[in-house]
Order: sequence, then structure tokens, then C-alpha cells
Amino acid sequence: MEPALLDAVRSGDRKALSRAITLIEKGASVGELDRHVPIVGITGPPGAGKSTLISELIRVIRERGETVAVLAVDPSSPITGGALLGDRIRMQSHVDDPGVYVRSMATRGHLGGLAEAAAGAVRLMGAAGFDRLLVETVGVGQSEVEIMGLADLVVLVVGPSWGDHVQADKAGVVEIADVYVVNKGDRPGAEDVRRALRETADARNAHVLMTTATAGKGVAEVLAEVDRLIG
Repeated sequence: MEPALLDAVRSGDRKALSRAITLIEKGASVGELDRHVPIVGITGPPGAGKSTLISELIRVIRERGETVAVLAVDPSSPITGGALLGDRIRMQSHVDDPGVYVRSMATRGHLGGLAEAAAGAVRLMGAAGFDRLLVETVGVGQSEVEIMGLADLVVLVVGPSWGDHVQADKAGVVEIADVYVVNKGDRPGAEDVRRALRETADARNAHVLMTTATAGKGVAEVLAEVDRLIG
């Protein structure tokens, strides 16, 4: 990748960042870049409300005066190969905020919950000077363990339909989480899921938090827990 483009990314040029990420998706390589903030991965099954929770996290982060970049990995369209944006529309309220950068990326058949170009894209985002870096996995469930190798901290988001303790133990993604979030906490079954996750969380010295992201409830507490663990 051309040094001039990387210099523009480092200077905070958002258009240059978008161009550079597109080149990464097309196969260009980028070496090690300076990154001064940790990467927070957000994973979990479809329908758990990850995108809504991230949108609310963005709101809280911006209220603090911090900037944030989000890489949202989505399933690929079987027709175009591009990202099926799904619930990404929930982040559109931040689209005109210069302190927020959201990039969707298609998996293009890559397994593990991320896209092949995700690591390079996050390195670019880290070099662009954002205060926060968030990565949302595609949402396919048990196989989403690749985020563990990319993120410094992993947040698992589940909903009231996640299942009982036995089902939770069988899901490999549960074993990689640092923070557990039961979203849609206002719905029946949410407290049961929190109890089911508690033993696994306790074994990892982790906390199980309850949120209702659509109402913004519990979101600030999630960010506070992330900050506590990051130190």
C-alpha cells in the first residue's frame, strides 16, 4: 500500500481510510501499524441485538467526547458477494457524526465469524487515531472463535432465547468471552439465561450483565466493565 495513502489515514482522513480498507479487501497488504487503543470484539448468536447494543455503546462513547470506529462483519450476499447489512441500519443514526466511523465487511465465505480482511482493516482503523475500536462478528453462533485472536477483549451478547446451562456449555464461543451480556433484559427468560451463564462466567472471573439496548438500559455499565478490564 502506498505510503502516501497510509500517511493520509494516520492524519485522520476518513476517505483515505475507506479507500485503504477497500484495497485490503481486494488483497493488498499492510504491515504493522501503530495502535494505541485496545480492540473490543462483540460476538453472539443472531437476534441477540448486537447491532442495537453497539449503536447504544457508540452513543455513550460519544457523550464522553471520545471517537469510535466499528468494523461490522456481515454474511455475504449469494448474488453480489457483498455484505448483507441486516441490522446495520440501527447504526445509521451516527452516520453524520464525524467522530464515528462504521465499516461493513462481507465474510465472503470465510469461517470463524470474521472476514479474511478484518485484521488488516482493524490495523488501519487503529492507525487512524480513534479512541475506541469495536469489531462485531457475523453472528453465526458457536464457530465465532476467531475474534479471540483479533480482539484484546471479547463481549458475548445473548438474548432470552439462548437456552439453558447445558446448551451454553456446548457453545464454544462462551469459553472465549471476557464479559457476558444478556440483552433484551425486559423479556421473559432473560433472568434464566443470566443464571445459566453465571457458573461459566464465575469460572472465568467474569461478570454477567443485563441490558435492554433498545431503551439504553445497562449500556453504560457494559462500557464501564470493558474499561475496568482494559485498565
